[in-house]
Amino acid sequence: MSSTKMGTVERIAEDLLKPELDDRSYRVIRLPNKLEALLVHDPDTDKASAAVNVNVGNFSDADDMPGMAHAVEHLLFMGTKKYPLENAYNQYLASNSGMSNAYTAATETNYFFEVAATSHSGDEKPDTPTSPSATQAKGPLHGALDRFAQFFVEPLFLESTLDRELRAVDSENKKNLQSDMWRLMQLNKSLSNPAHPYHHFSTGNLQTLKEDPEKRGLEVRSEFIKFYEAHYSANRMKLVLLGRESLDEMEEWVSDLFSHVQNKDLPQNRWDDVQPWTAEHLGKQIFAKPVMDMRSLDIYFPFMDEEHYYESQPNRYISHLIGHEGPGSILAYIKAKGWANGLSAGPLPICPGAAFFTINVRLTPEGLKNYREVARVIFEYIAMIKEGEPQQWIYDEMKNLAEVEFRFKQKTPASRFASNLSSKMQKPHPREWLLSTGLLRKYDPALIKEALSYLRPDNFRMLIVAQDYPGDWDQKEKWYGTEHKVEDIPQDFMADIRKAYETTSANRLPDLHLPHKNEFVPTRLSVEKKEVSEPAKTPKLIRHDDHVRLWYKKDDRFWVPKGTFNISLRNPLVWATPANVVKARFYCELVRDALNEYAYDAELAGLDYSLGISIFGLDISVGGYNDKMSVLLEKVLTSMRDLVVKPERFSIIKERLTRAYKNAEYQQPYYQVSDYTRYLTAERSWLNEQYASELQHIEVEDVACFFPQILRQNHIEVLAHGNLYKEDALRMTDLVESTLKSRTLPESQWHVRRNVIIPPGSNYIYERTLKDPANVNNGIEYLLYIGDINDAVLRAKLLLFAQMTDEPAFDQLRSKEQLGYVVWSGARYSSTTIGYRVIIQSERVAGYLEHRIENFLSMFQKTLEEMPDSDFERHKRSLINRRLEKLKNLGSETSRFWSHIGSEYFDFVQNEADAANVRSLTKSDLIQFYNQFINPQSTTRGKLSIHLKAQATALASTPQQQKTQLLTRLRTLLEKAQLAVDADRLEAAFAEVEVSSGDERLIVDTMKTVLDGMGLAEQQTKQALDSMASSVGVELKHIGIQPKRFEGQSGQTVNGFGQEAVTYITNVPEYKARLNVSAGPNPVTDISEFEDFDAKL
Repeated sequence: MSSTKMGTVERIAEDLLKPELDDRSYRVIRLPNKLEALLVHDPDTDKASAAVNVNVGNFSDADDMPGMAHAVEHLLFMGTKKYPLENAYNQYLASNSGMSNAYTAATETNYFFEVAATSHSGDEKPDTPTSPSATQAKGPLHGALDRFAQFFVEPLFLESTLDRELRAVDSENKKNLQSDMWRLMQLNKSLSNPAHPYHHFSTGNLQTLKEDPEKRGLEVRSEFIKFYEAHYSANRMKLVLLGRESLDEMEEWVSDLFSHVQNKDLPQNRWDDVQPWTAEHLGKQIFAKPVMDMRSLDIYFPFMDEEHYYESQPNRYISHLIGHEGPGSILAYIKAKGWANGLSAGPLPICPGAAFFTINVRLTPEGLKNYREVARVIFEYIAMIKEGEPQQWIYDEMKNLAEVEFRFKQKTPASRFASNLSSKMQKPHPREWLLSTGLLRKYDPALIKEALSYLRPDNFRMLIVAQDYPGDWDQKEKWYGTEHKVEDIPQDFMADIRKAYETTSANRLPDLHLPHKNEFVPTRLSVEKKEVSEPAKTPKLIRHDDHVRLWYKKDDRFWVPKGTFNISLRNPLVWATPANVVKARFYCELVRDALNEYAYDAELAGLDYSLGISIFGLDISVGGYNDKMSVLLEKVLTSMRDLVVKPERFSIIKERLTRAYKNAEYQQPYYQVSDYTRYLTAERSWLNEQYASELQHIEVEDVACFFPQILRQNHIEVLAHGNLYKEDALRMTDLVESTLKSRTLPESQWHVRRNVIIPPGSNYIYERTLKDPANVNNGIEYLLYIGDINDAVLRAKLLLFAQMTDEPAFDQLRSKEQLGYVVWSGARYSSTTIGYRVIIQSERVAGYLEHRIENFLSMFQKTLEEMPDSDFERHKRSLINRRLEKLKNLGSETSRFWSHIGSEYFDFVQNEADAANVRSLTKSDLIQFYNQFINPQSTTRGKLSIHLKAQATALASTPQQQKTQLLTRLRTLLEKAQLAVDADRLEAAFAEVEVSSGDERLIVDTMKTVLDGMGLAEQQTKQALDSMASSVGVELKHIGIQPKRFEGQSGQTVNGFGQEAVTYITNVPEYKARLNVSAGPNPVTDISEFEDFDAKL
C-alpha cells in the first residue's frame, strides 16, 4: 500500500509470470477511485507508452443514434480544460518522437500513445543522476501522460471541432463502404436480434450523429457529453504505463494524474439476459453479393462465453482440429475434391455473455456449386470429434507449443504492448497471469465436450458469399447496401446435415481422421549466450564467390532459439516481362499449394517458410525455431525442383490469380495509388491489369517449361541469422546448391534497379478512373522528386522536413479542412531515389485535393521561417530518436539486414548516419531545401501527381445540382466578406448560366451584375469581385468542374508557370522514354570489407 492525497493506492500484484528473457518489472495497482493500472518498468526501452481501455463501446450507443461511442472517441482528442488547444496532445507527441491512436469496439474504447522514453536524443548521453536537469526535469512520458489523463478528467467537447470530427467519422465510414469485411460484418449484425446491441451500426455517419438527431430537436454536443458522463468512470478504466522510470515513480505519476478521474461505480457492461440470435435467426442460409470477386461459406454457431474458462480455453482444442490443414483434415479432403482454397475456424467473442464459433471456407467455383457437400463434410468431422473422448495427447501437444512460445516471447512495439494489455485487463484473468493468457493450464475434457455440444444442426446458420450466385438477391442491407437474400435452409439439405452429424466410424468418410503427432515440435531449445560489449551492426560475408554470397550473423542481442535463412535466387528472366512475372508467381503458388499439408505442422510448431518473387528473381525464406529448420528447408527446395504441374490444381490456381489481379483494382484508392506511383517512377514496372491480361494466355506447359529455366542458372544470395552456427549456415547453403544444381549467373546479367528522374521545373499529372463503380472516394499521391537516395545529407534534410510537416499536414488537411479520413505525408523511398509525398483519399475530386496540398505547402513556408530555434531542435531530436530506435526482436533485425542486402547499397548503419547528419542541420539548410524542392513557386522542383477518380461520387452529378452547390459556396464567400446576398436574387441571376461549362469569366460577370444591383460602394464591389475571381476556380474544382480560365487572369502559379504548364501523362512508355534514369545502386561500403571467411562465429 502507498498513501496519496486522494487516499490509499492498493498494490494488487507484482510477481507476474513472464517470459524467460523478459527483463521488465511489473506492478498492478488500484487507485482510490478504483482505476486499475499495470505499471511496467523497462530500463532499456527507448519508447514509453500508455494506454487506457474503457469498458464502453458501440454496444452502449443509443438505438436511435448509432456511432455515439465512436464519435466520443474522436472528440476526446479535441482539447481539454487544462490543454484547450485542439491539437496540443498530438503536437506534443510529434515533437517527442511520438504517435497516438484509438479504436472503438463493441464493449471497449481503447486510447494509446507512445513517446520518446527520454528527453535526450538517441545518440546523446543522458544527464547524470546528480545533475539538476536529471533530478528536476521529468521526461517526455510525464508530459504526454498529463495531457492524456485530461481526456478522462475534463474534456471540452469543443463546439468548434464538433462538426469537423463528425465529418471525420463520416469519412471513416465512407472509407469502409466498399470493404467486404465491413459489409459482411454489418450484414450479420443487421440480421440479428434487434433487442441485442450486436444489431447496432457501430461506426456511425453524419446522418446518424448529426442530421437525424438535429431533426428530432436534439443538441448533439449535449448528447455526446451525456454519453461520456453516463459511461466513462474510473472503475471501468484499465491503464497500462510503460517507461524507464521506476515503478515507484510511475505509481506516483499515475496517482497524481489519474486520481482525479471521477468514479461513478458503474457496473460492467453485460448483456446476459438476451442473445444476438434467437431461434428465428438460426437454420437460415444467407446469400450475399460481395464487392470483390470472392466466394466463401461461413458457418456460425452460437457458442459458450469462455470469459471465465481462461485456464482450459476449450475452444482451442476444437479450433485446432476443425481448422487443421494436414492429412485427415476437413481442408485436406475438400481441397483434394477441388472445392476449397482454404479454411479457418475459431471463436468470435461478442460481449460478456455471448459468442459465436465460426468456420470459414474459401471456396473454388466447384466448391460453390457443392457448398452443401462442403457443409456436410464439416458436420461429419464434428461428429467424429464428439464421438470419442477428447484426446489428452492433442491437448498436451498444444500446451507444450504454447509454453515454448511464451517462454521465448520477444518484445513488441511499446504502444501495441500497452494497448493489448489494457484490453486484457478488462477480462477476469488473475493479475499474475496478464502476460501469459496464451498458456493452457488445465485439461478439462468435460468442458471440451460441453463446448462441442454447441456445434450441432439445430444451432447454426450459414452465409454463402459470391458475386454470381444465386443472382436473385432481393434485399439491401441498410447501412452498407449489401445485396442479400435470406431463406430457411431447405429441408432436404438440413436432413443431409443431420445425417452427417449422426454418422459413426462405420459409415464415415475414411479420409477424415484426427491429425498425427507433430514431428516439428522443437526439442532443442538451447541458446549459447556469449556476452558482447556491443552487438554487431552488420552481418559478415562468410562465403563470397561467383555463385554464392552468404551473409551471416549469429544472434548476439535477443538470445532466442530461433533463426531465419533467407535466399534470393537471382535470375533476370523473372522480371523481364509481365508474362514472366505472372508465370513466376504461378509457379510459387503451385509450390505452396503442393506443400500445404506438409508445412502446416511446421507452422503450428513455430517454423514457417515463404516463397515469392522479387525484381531479382525468386525469394525463399525459412524461419522460426531453428531445431528442425534444415528439414523444412530441404523439403521446400525439393518441392521447388520436382514440382509437377497438375492440370486440375493449375486451373484452380489460375482462377484464384485471376480474381487476385481483378480484386487489386477494387482496393481502396489509397492502396492503389502507390502502385501507379511505382509504375511511373520505376524503370521497369507493370500494373495488375497488364498481369491480368497476360494470365489469360498462360497454360500448364508455359509454367512447366518456365520454372526450370529459373532454377537452372542463377546467383544465390543468402542471409543466415539467429541461433545458428557458422557451420549451420554453410551446410544449409550447400543444401541449396546440391538440391538445385544450378549454374552460375554472371554478374553482367543481374537485373539492375533504377528509377526515372523527374526533371526540375516539371509538373506531371497522371489520371486514372477507378474500376469500382460504387466507390465514392478519390485518391491522390502528390510526389515531389528530391534526388539520389545515396546522398546522405539530402536524405537527412528530407527526413527532417517530413518530420516537421507530419503533424501540421494532418491537422490542416484532415482535422481542419476535413478533406478525408486518410491523410498521410512523409518521405518516399524508391530503389535509387527519394521524394516527398502526400496521400489523401477523399470524396473531393483530386484536382481540388492537389490545390489544397499546394496551399498547405505554401503556408508552411511561413511556419518554417518563423519556427523558434527550440522547436526546430525538438524536431531534430524527435527524428534522431526515431532513426536510432532500438530493434524489438530478432525478426526486426533480420528484416533490416535483408532490406539493406536487397537494396545493394549494403548501408547497414544508414540510420546512424542519418541521425548524425540530422544533428548538424540548421534551419537555413531546411529553408534552402524547401525553396529548391518543395515551394510551389519554385522553378527547380519536380512534381508528379497521380489522380485516381471515382466513378461514383458524393458530389453533384447533374448541372442543376452543380449550380446549387456553387451558389451555396459563393454565398459563403460573400458572407465572409460581410456581404449578405438574397438566395432568390442569386438564383434568378444564374437562371440561364451554364455553371457546368466551368467558364470563370461568365460566373464572375454574373456576380458583378448581382453586386451592382445591391447598391454597394464601388470599392466594396471591386474587392468582392477580386476575391471572387481568385477563388471561383477552386470552388469549381471543389464540386467536380474543371475551370476554364479567362484571358488576362493571373490565377495561381504552379512551378513558376500558369495552369497550362501541367503535363498530363497519357502514354506511360513515351513519358518514361523522355526522362533520364538514375544510376544503379553503388555500395556505400566496398563489399570486400564485409568478408570474414575465417571468423569463429
